[in-house]
Amino acid sequence: MDMFLYIVPGLIMAVVAFAAYRVLRRWLQIQRAWNSGLTAEGRCLKAFTTVSKSMGESSAVHTTIHHVYEFTTRDGRPIRFEEEGGPMTTVEGDFVTVYYTEGPSVVATAHQPGRAKQAAASFGILAFLGVIFVFCVGFMVTFHQMSADAAFPSP
Repeated sequence: MDMFLYIVPGLIMAVVAFAAYRVLRRWLQIQRAWNSGLTAEGRCLKAFTTVSKSMGESSAVHTTIHHVYEFTTRDGRPIRFEEEGGPMTTVEGDFVTVYYTEGPSVVATAHQPGRAKQAAASFGILAFLGVIFVFCVGFMVTFHQMSADAAFPSP
């Protein structure tokens, strides 16, 4: 039973660490695309939404808009990518400015540069994940100390 109280927080910490890695990786990718100086005219091929219902008794739903864009790099390669969270006013057939990086693996975004907004959002998510991580560590340390005190009571 005691091991269970170490395994569950450990698994939560692993999921939190992976989520933090993904947030940081995406933030750096978008920054690289904006800083590359490469832009192209892209076209919205498809716009759609996904709806997810939150767990629990509440009937809260979260809708996310997705866009599929296509553009041609300056070396002539056609690139197609999907991106979440774009403007609701972008519909199929619209032309957008795409910011991208060169190389064998092209990273692209149609989001307009908003470094402060993106940094604030990323740091907010990372701070929230950090709180969860620290809580799990605190839980494990407290449980360890309590179980050690129970095993060896002071006289």
